[in-house]
Amino acid sequence: MEFKKPPDGGWGWVIVLASLFTQFLCYGSPLAVGVLYIEWLDAFGEGKGKTAWVGSLASGVGLLASLGCGLLYTATVTITCQYFDSRRGLALGLISTGSSLGLFLYAALQRLLIEFYGLDDCLLIVGALALNILACGSLMRPLQSSDCTLPEKIALENVPDRYSIYNEKEKNLEENINILEKTCRGEETCKSTLASGDWKPESLLHKNPTTMAHTKETETYKKKVAERTYFCKQLAKRKWQLYKNYCEETGALFKNKVFSALFIAIFLFDIGGFPPSLLMEDVARSSNVKEEEFPMPLISIIGIMTAVGKLVLGILADFKWINTLYLYVATLIIMSLALCAIPFAKSYVTLALLSGVLGFLTGNWSIFPYVTTKTVGIEKLAHAYGILMFFAGLGNSLGPPIVGWFYDWTHTYDIAFYFSGFCVLLGGFILLLATLPSWDTCNKQLPKPAPTTFLYKVASNSSNV
Repeated sequence: MEFKKPPDGGWGWVIVLASLFTQFLCYGSPLAVGVLYIEWLDAFGEGKGKTAWVGSLASGVGLLASLGCGLLYTATVTITCQYFDSRRGLALGLISTGSSLGLFLYAALQRLLIEFYGLDDCLLIVGALALNILACGSLMRPLQSSDCTLPEKIALENVPDRYSIYNEKEKNLEENINILEKTCRGEETCKSTLASGDWKPESLLHKNPTTMAHTKETETYKKKVAERTYFCKQLAKRKWQLYKNYCEETGALFKNKVFSALFIAIFLFDIGGFPPSLLMEDVARSSNVKEEEFPMPLISIIGIMTAVGKLVLGILADFKWINTLYLYVATLIIMSLALCAIPFAKSYVTLALLSGVLGFLTGNWSIFPYVTTKTVGIEKLAHAYGILMFFAGLGNSLGPPIVGWFYDWTHTYDIAFYFSGFCVLLGGFILLLATLPSWDTCNKQLPKPAPTTFLYKVASNSSNV
């Protein structure tokens, strides 16, 4: 299926604005969960690893809210890619800044709400704000494919007679009698007739008008039942075929080595790259940095720099001379080095600097849909991106608890962030190796050699003597 040519503007900018606010309202609070993490530690009195499950599940998989966030993120990215082609990087950068702005603002907002209303009422207010996503969704109009129109519901009356299980025209009298005999078993008149033994094929031809009308009604009822039975069977066959096609397409995606490497890279990236946004506030407290020294929360710094990174990286992705996949790999490798440097940060200034670097590099989320589109094509984007986002959410869920367990075990975050840096670095190198020497030709098969053509010259009848 091929979609119409992307308009690269027009209603697409409304889609961008609606998607930006959707991500702002959807991801603002889950990404700023580090503010709530401190409160949960004090409220529950549990270890850091166990408490981290609350925040990681809110941003990963397993909860109703995270399920909704995952559906919204995939929907906004997919529809934006459909509306934009030459400006796709800019459009993706703009919509993805919504979550970063949400992180920046919700970090301060949730701190104020907790101070004035308490933790429980804070969560209620945040949930009420999220209801505005409904208004954003009403503005989204997906592009229609160029080769088909909107599917219409199949009415039972439109089922052709040739598909009906019961076709009166194609059945002889004896077959109709057998069907009627089975249908009328529940009726008293048929029971008495069958019991008396007077049932004969010829009797149908000499029935009175009342009996014939009853038979006609029975035949009409039987035909409708047969049509509906056929309709249900065809619907079940269609759904089963769709499921088989989905499994086959999923298998075909994983045969693409770049897609398989993306799947591993995004999973490892979220295991190692997500914990700073959840745990950076506690890292500062563990490093004996007083809250009075915080001109701005570290999570807010991560949020605003993530917005900057998404815009800058999204704009860079539109340049033809930049290989977007290599750009993504570069962000992973640099981020791994920044994660390994966190244990050496013992002051607010160094933590704020590293938070800014990590936030900027986390902006690679804006080019990840771009990379996925280039790898699998726009037609398979929704399918492929849904798979990748599932494993990204799984990585989000596992990363913070693993880092918290390392702290509970060693009473320091040093080994935890070395582990995080190693995960991100490993994912980057796997993706780099899968794309060498040229990622643009990973999906292209070598062209078949052209058949050898022999040219023969016809000899002239005249000859030189």
